[in-house]
Amino acid sequence: MSEAEGPANREAHDPELPDWLRPVEEGVRSITVDDLTRFRPPEDNDARRGAVLMLFGEGADGPDLLLTERAHHMRSHPGQVSFPGGSIDPGETPRQAALREAWEETGLDPSGVHVFAELPELWLPPSNFAVTPVLGWWHEPTDVGVVDPDEVHDIFLAPIRELTDPAHRIVVRHPSGWRGPGFLIGDDKDVILWGFTAGIVSRLFEHVGWTRPVPDAPVRDLPDYMLQGEPTRSVRPNTRFEERR
Repeated sequence: MSEAEGPANREAHDPELPDWLRPVEEGVRSITVDDLTRFRPPEDNDARRGAVLMLFGEGADGPDLLLTERAHHMRSHPGQVSFPGGSIDPGETPRQAALREAWEETGLDPSGVHVFAELPELWLPPSNFAVTPVLGWWHEPTDVGVVDPDEVHDIFLAPIRELTDPAHRIVVRHPSGWRGPGFLIGDDKDVILWGFTAGIVSRLFEHVGWTRPVPDAPVRDLPDYMLQGEPTRSVRPNTRFEERR
């Protein structure tokens, strides 16, 4: 092992990151797949590989996360809020795939993103996807917006202070009986962040000490458009965010 790869250097702070992001930088060193999910990719599995970009930025409302809302007419997961991401193409690394997908979905300039960590690969049994969450710091933010309204309905810069506020925490109830953590986001707090993405946010934030469980969080059923793909909110294909330097 070279000196650059030694334990002391692996624990050193990344000089690119702001102080408020230090808990995440330190927390990802100790987090395990079992801290994030109860599903592990089976050995010798044929799961498709994917990557998502968990991008931390800082705008007018303070630290935030970049999230996308899938188009409401899509046959799978209509209206679901998620991190930008998708399949890993042949020859790509998870980091390259996450940045490419984020560019394709939101138009962000990947050169303004500093990737500082990857979470363990997480398995989604229903779709047989093994997904690597890639963590980035948006040190040079650029305009982002809906590039293709056939795929993306809207884009959110969700303030961390709102995601960690118990007032915006819910328990999501699916018609199947499944329940899981959720967050109310958007200007009117009428958009539900749930499922795989909400699970990552909830468990990572708890792991780094940003949040605690909310045992009395209200239970919310998913709206019909998330279950049937029926658009109920107007599409805004030209949504843009001002450059946040």
